[in-house]
Amino acid sequence: MKINRLISFLAAACIGLSLTGCFKVGPDYIRPDLKTPVSWQAPMDKRLSKEQPKPNNLAEWWQNLNDPLLTRFIHQAITGNLDLKQAQARLLEARARRDISWAALFPTVDVTGSATRSRSSENRGGGNESNTYSTGFDAGWEIDLFGRGQRSVEASQARIEASREDLHDVLVSLLAETALNYIEVRTYQTRLRIARENLAAQQETYSLTEDRYKSGLTTELAVQQAKYLVANTQAQIPNLLTGLSEASNQLAILLGRNPGTLDAELQSTKPLPLPPARIAVGIPADTLQRRPDVRKAERLLAAQTAEIGVAEAELYPSLNLTGTLGLDSLSAGKLFTSGSRRYSIGTGINWPLFDTGAIRANIRLQSSLQQEALAQYKATVLSALQDVENSLVAYAREQERNKALQESVDAAKEASTLSEIQYKAGLTSFSDVLDAKRSLLSFQDQLAQSRGAIIANLVRLYKALGGGWKSQQQTDNTQKTAEVNLNNTPQFKATGKN
Repeated sequence: MKINRLISFLAAACIGLSLTGCFKVGPDYIRPDLKTPVSWQAPMDKRLSKEQPKPNNLAEWWQNLNDPLLTRFIHQAITGNLDLKQAQARLLEARARRDISWAALFPTVDVTGSATRSRSSENRGGGNESNTYSTGFDAGWEIDLFGRGQRSVEASQARIEASREDLHDVLVSLLAETALNYIEVRTYQTRLRIARENLAAQQETYSLTEDRYKSGLTTELAVQQAKYLVANTQAQIPNLLTGLSEASNQLAILLGRNPGTLDAELQSTKPLPLPPARIAVGIPADTLQRRPDVRKAERLLAAQTAEIGVAEAELYPSLNLTGTLGLDSLSAGKLFTSGSRRYSIGTGINWPLFDTGAIRANIRLQSSLQQEALAQYKATVLSALQDVENSLVAYAREQERNKALQESVDAAKEASTLSEIQYKAGLTSFSDVLDAKRSLLSFQDQLAQSRGAIIANLVRLYKALGGGWKSQQQTDNTQKTAEVNLNNTPQFKATGKN
């Protein structure tokens, strides 16, 4: 009984000592306090607002475009994209590594058992035969006196959080790329429609010019000019079809589907989505808290800070507790009797005294890696601010360009109509008609591209603001966001540990 009480006392004392950690060497992590601008430097367009974006509105930014097919593609990308599945696997890997570090804080217990029959040498032991039976438990435990294990768990937990933010970052990029490819498809379809409509009008003009030439009302030069205008427009269509096919195939890959499988769904030409009348962009500090790449870089810095403590703990002694409790007998029938009991309890200490400076070199290495992680975190913050500033400028300036292009298209339509009237009246040459129609096609094509660029720049702005994922604190169950869908997959069901 005394032995049992002694074992229980030592075990309880060691558990308390190990888990509370009398000493945790190494620096405690403190989140860097970086100064951020109070507001964005880019001039605010009338369509932009400094108001704080609503979390759900930013998490599901694609809903603002009111395009059901785009929404369906977004959901397909969440469930089918292979890059996202890799990020999910990395998160599971990080959780497993954390569990390994956590398990190292506790004792290991092995069950042993054996049955042996032996015969001694006749010249030494008289050739006697004997049986030996043994069973029991072997336990070992390294007491975490200086917090090496706890620092290791800290690092592993921070890497789990970094992997989770990496998953969010992949999700943000995926949804933006899905929308950008969808917009590119619709832009190519619009440009094709414009080219074909102009081609039809040019072919009609060519026919009329041929008729006038046969009637002696115009020259062969006008016929050839009308002919090469038609041929030039026809030459643009194959390139537009190629671009459309490439954009459609890339969209299919993002959804985890084979190239060409979206052709039927995208066959009907639809107009580009319209941007919302007003977009809330908030302030820089809020954006940095929401951006997954910034959050990931901060968590990696925390993990590397903990690694310094793991390295410093190697300078200090480690204490090991070992124990054995079992039964030994020469007879199987007497194995489980009181006379077969055996036990041993021991402690050991290990303290490196001379290692040619390897431990201190490793401390310097981990400290250098921490400084590298800090610099990376600061660089990520600057890059995030740059993304938003560039997106704000691009969105506002493209609106101005679009307005000017619309005026150009309106004027080109009028000029094309007037040139045809004057040509038929003999008041101008066919070159004026040619220039007017060529300019009209060019301006209309640029206008179509500009409208696509406006929506694309809006998507890039949502991405720069960190939109496309929902935190666990947001509990609006009326809408299934990307994060909710991820948590509902088998890989992300609650396991009791985050």
